Amino acid sequence: MDRAKKSRGALLINNLPQLQNLIKRDPAGYREEFLQQWNHYDSIRCLYEAKPDDSEGADRFRELVTFISQVCQCYKEETKDFPAQITSLLLEHYSTLTPELRKTLVQSLVLLRNKDVITSIDLLKTLFPLLPRTPSTTLRSYIRSTILSDIKTANARTKNHKLNKAVQVMLFGMVERGMDAEVMGDKGKVRGQVKGEKAGKGAGDEAMWAVAMVKELWKKNVWNDAKTVSIVTLGCFHPVTKVQNACLHFFLGSDDDKDESEEEDEGPDLRKLAHQRQINKKTKGTEAQLTRAKKKAKKVRLAKESGLAATPNFPALQLLHDPQNFGEKLYDLLHRFDRRFSLDHKILIMQLLSRVMGVHKLCVLSFYPYITKYLTYHQMRVTSILVCLAQSCHDLTPPDVLTPVIRKVAHEFVTPGVAAEVVSAGLNSIREVSRRQPWCMEEDLLGDLIEYRKSKDKGVVTAARSLLALFREVNPAILKKRERGKFATMDLAGGKVAGTYGQSEKPAITVEGLQLLEDHFEQLRTEMGDVGGNGVGEDEEEDEDAEDAGWEGWDVESDSSDDGAGWISVSSEDEDLVISDSDDDEETKAKNRLKAAKGKGKAKEVAPSSEAGDEDAMMADDATSTVEYDRVSSLATTKILTPADFALLNDLRLKQAAKLAESGGGSAAKRKLAELQSIKKSNHGSNNPDAADPNAESAFLTEGDLLGPRKKARATYEERIASIQEGREGRGTFGSKKGKKQKENPSSSTNREKKRNKPLMMVLGSQGVKSKKQASLRDKQKRLRKHIDLAKKTHH
Repeated sequence: MDRAKKSRGALLINNLPQLQNLIKRDPAGYREEFLQQWNHYDSIRCLYEAKPDDSEGADRFRELVTFISQVCQCYKEETKDFPAQITSLLLEHYSTLTPELRKTLVQSLVLLRNKDVITSIDLLKTLFPLLPRTPSTTLRSYIRSTILSDIKTANARTKNHKLNKAVQVMLFGMVERGMDAEVMGDKGKVRGQVKGEKAGKGAGDEAMWAVAMVKELWKKNVWNDAKTVSIVTLGCFHPVTKVQNACLHFFLGSDDDKDESEEEDEGPDLRKLAHQRQINKKTKGTEAQLTRAKKKAKKVRLAKESGLAATPNFPALQLLHDPQNFGEKLYDLLHRFDRRFSLDHKILIMQLLSRVMGVHKLCVLSFYPYITKYLTYHQMRVTSILVCLAQSCHDLTPPDVLTPVIRKVAHEFVTPGVAAEVVSAGLNSIREVSRRQPWCMEEDLLGDLIEYRKSKDKGVVTAARSLLALFREVNPAILKKRERGKFATMDLAGGKVAGTYGQSEKPAITVEGLQLLEDHFEQLRTEMGDVGGNGVGEDEEEDEDAEDAGWEGWDVESDSSDDGAGWISVSSEDEDLVISDSDDDEETKAKNRLKAAKGKGKAKEVAPSSEAGDEDAMMADDATSTVEYDRVSSLATTKILTPADFALLNDLRLKQAAKLAESGGGSAAKRKLAELQSIKKSNHGSNNPDAADPNAESAFLTEGDLLGPRKKARATYEERIASIQEGREGRGTFGSKKGKKQKENPSSSTNREKKRNKPLMMVLGSQGVKSKKQASLRDKQKRLRKHIDLAKKTHH
């Protein structure tokens, strides 16, 4: 028996895969063989700790590590120190180990995590420090994907707060370790020396990987809390400019700094597929493949045209902790290191600072004198700087701070000695600043600016007219009487005066446009009642299903009451309280009350039409608004609006504004429509469908908004392709129509017709022509005689 065991051990000592298979089947029976391999592993590990650069026994050590990681769950007591030994070997001697051994050790740790031998926190504590130290692209990509998949899996069903907190602490540490260095900048030579031990490239790489992980987890909606934003906020002030760029692009929502392992999806190559189709055999499968490729390419093109990649990260801006302090730090960074940063980097900082100021209505007053020095028409990227100026303004910005800036823009851009595009850009910039803070405009300056509406350039005329239309609406008192217009003059005569600085126009009574949503729900219930005739129980089930569908994709879950039922007001003074168990009675009473409220509203709306006086009309308007508020409050107190309801509300408001603009609502209706369209564009792809603050979202401008309509603007590739496709509509395919469409019986051309149009050089080389040239005199006489006889027979 002992001899058999010895022979079996001799056979299995070098065949580790077979021993691994046997141990998984019978762990107790092969305990001695495992301990023998464990002792062998322990001895080689001690040699590696003493001399880690020894590559002689690397292959055997890799085999032993793989073997033990596969069967360690069978001998938990003996291998309890195995994960700690692998971790210490990786962290302490990572740079001296061979590339194959590094990969094997990392894969073994991942295998131990999959077998639940170690926790996710233990694995991530080992993998995060290895990311900036790994020179191999393959191993670095493997570590990165492992970290992301492990965190995503842990947060699949519910948020794993313990793991998230531990990982966020590690990421904070990776960013903070390089914060004690001197800001180097990206312009000229590196200025300043690093104070800490870990400096320059090493600290920057570590922080860069931390920011890249945070951005990826935010993009996949795994992390969307304020702690995640705080990590990127800290990275905005990192001494390494590359880290600052990545954090700034995170808030700005641009994809200029893509990860090295992530490639942009350009869609299929249609030219290559079309070329293959011409050469290869044409089948139904290749036709279907080309059709699918065209659909996918169109989808990618439309996604690029809609500007999803350039959408500002609005939720991240809202989750900023202490926005005022963040804005002041950004300005301090911009002002202190003005000479060390390049213009592109300074514009990135100004863009983020201006958006934070506009969204949170901050007052960083030193920013406006700083940006004034860049407001010259010959300044590079001056349009982006003008966008930053307009975005930073809001209704709480002091007018006396903005007035010198407005004068500077007017003197530099709106002058006779510059091009028409410069004048239109200056007028549009002044209009955007004045739209946010109308009190910054002076009366004499406004009179000079609106005179440009008599210019010969279309862009300048449009910009000047838009500025005039703005002040006719917000503050017509500073305009001359002949420039105020009909409606503004009537408002001033009626005593309507623009509010002073800091005064809100209307108190927030309800959600704007909520009555449209109520009418839409009432119309749907009416249609369902006419078509289906369901009972009350079925209606309630449908309402519950619609409610659940409205919350789909959102973490918040709440039960909403039925749409058809409202709050029942009970008066105990003159009426007796009747309690009924029937749901039909409650529904009938609710519908009767709703109809009665609508009847009163219609009666009060019709009443002013029979009166001729202005006072009666104003009283009727007040009564109508009161009825509308009652209707809105009934919906707001009987239903919890879901994100789907808010999205539907935005669409209904947009349709109503478009209908009002088409039916002659005037310039105010057109401006309202443009504002709602800009809000919808800024909300596209974000998690903020309710649009609680329209002014904050419409604060995000583009350079095209300031440039206005240009005479010969160069079209993009997508615009040229769209124009070509539009010109091809209704036109037939290329090719000759002779013989196919011009005959009584459509057919292709005959061989005789083709022979007539044959090229001369091909005809000269044909056999018929050569035979005629080589024919003898006798053959020529015969052919001529035959032709004469045939002609006589034809004519006679």
